[in-house]
Amino acid sequence: MKALVYESIEQVAFRDVPDATPQFGEHLIRIEAVGICGSDMHAYLGHDARRPAPLILGHEAAGTITGGPRDGTRVTINPLVACGICPACTSGRENLCADRQIISMPPREGAFAQYVAMPDTNLVEVPNHVSFAKAALAEPLAVSWHAVRLGLEALHPAMALKALVIGGGAIGVAAALALLAMGVEDVVIVEPNDGRRAYLQGIGTFNVVKETVDSFPLVIDAVGYAATRAWASAQAQPGGVIAHVGLGEDAGGLDIRRMTLQEITFIGTYTYTAEDFRQTAQAIFDGRLGALDWIEERKLSEGAEAFRELRKGVVAAPKIILAPWA
Repeated sequence: MKALVYESIEQVAFRDVPDATPQFGEHLIRIEAVGICGSDMHAYLGHDARRPAPLILGHEAAGTITGGPRDGTRVTINPLVACGICPACTSGRENLCADRQIISMPPREGAFAQYVAMPDTNLVEVPNHVSFAKAALAEPLAVSWHAVRLGLEALHPAMALKALVIGGGAIGVAAALALLAMGVEDVVIVEPNDGRRAYLQGIGTFNVVKETVDSFPLVIDAVGYAATRAWASAQAQPGGVIAHVGLGEDAGGLDIRRMTLQEITFIGTYTYTAEDFRQTAQAIFDGRLGALDWIEERKLSEGAEAFRELRKGVVAAPKIILAPWA
């Protein structure tokens, strides 16, 4: 089969690789759409030791089951494979499973390929009225759905339903859409890139600005750099909540003294539970997360150029979706 393979820092190649082979309890999925994630970019830049080259990246995917009793079923893929029996899994917190695996990290190759093998429990059926490109957004949308859910659960009931989202990439936009879907009507996205900010205007009822001096009960850091953490800890209201979902860099930025004196809650959020993923997929199917038309579709064979353009910061759309069979 053909795949886009990460071979070294800032080098990916579209080439032949061994066919994906399902194990017991798994299905072979013909990939129809797969998104480029920020974590794929981190690996591409050599910033993710969990993803050593050579490796097939990509974990935001949708496609069709090939072979077996569910042959032809349209599905979106939950890429996080958990053990199913540990205390985390049995309590519905599969994302904290000590033995978790995710496609695009060894030992599981990713979905920048024509096929991938996945367990049946990781597949959510997609109705015919939803395109594969939109179905592939279930994974990044679920990341933000999970972060927003945890943030709102931690927010004191006396606090206003008002939120700041730092970063207008896919995770930031998804967080804003999740906030709206969960009843938060006053949402502001801060995005410094002029092209990206212009692109985002009109996608939702949230405001998209270059900067703000306002304070907010809930802050979602969808970037995760020292500078954005510093800003999040400055803009969070006393008694407020910071939900940190970005993985830009490891350390720095938080004003721990202010957060302590003002009782600001900081929550690190990672991926999603299986239930978060199912709820997000259903919200896509029901149209509760908007038109989801903020994507740019390209061929998987053109993936190397897509990575180069993302590296240069010249892509306005928050998400590039690649098609392996185009």
